[in-house]
Amino acid sequence: MDPTQLHALISSAFKARDNAHAPYSKFRVGAALLSSSGAHIAGCNVENASYGAGICAERTAIVKGVSEGEKQYTAVVVVSDVPTPTISPCGICRQSLREFCPLSTPVYMVASTYPALAPADGPAPAFLAPGEPWPRTTDEKVVVVLTLEQLLPMSFGPDNLT
Repeated sequence: MDPTQLHALISSAFKARDNAHAPYSKFRVGAALLSSSGAHIAGCNVENASYGAGICAERTAIVKGVSEGEKQYTAVVVVSDVPTPTISPCGICRQSLREFCPLSTPVYMVASTYPALAPADGPAPAFLAPGEPWPRTTDEKVVVVLTLEQLLPMSFGPDNLT
């Protein structure tokens, strides 16, 4: 993915995060999916007083995308208020992503410090260019990228049912 496209997808995830409904945990999460058609589908976490009725940002984006006819995704971005990119999809979100993403799909986990380094209305930062080292913030990377297969090894997916 080129740096400009990745920057736009990351910015979409942060915009979604800002809409999160997290009155109980105060832990806001945003996600953005790049569909195979090139659409950006964003979602945020939505908590509920009955905790089990809440939904994670990644699954919100998936459900939103499917309802709009987008069922294949080629990249995933996850952001939160955490200043290091240790936020990664939970187990159920990883399995949900597996339904709609190839195992080779990159999952970008982005620190909350990213917008200060690269405002949404500005150009893509140079460090997003392929082969460039990611900048560091308090000895942690600003962006970590793993494939879905790395996040969900030995997974069970649609291909197991054919």
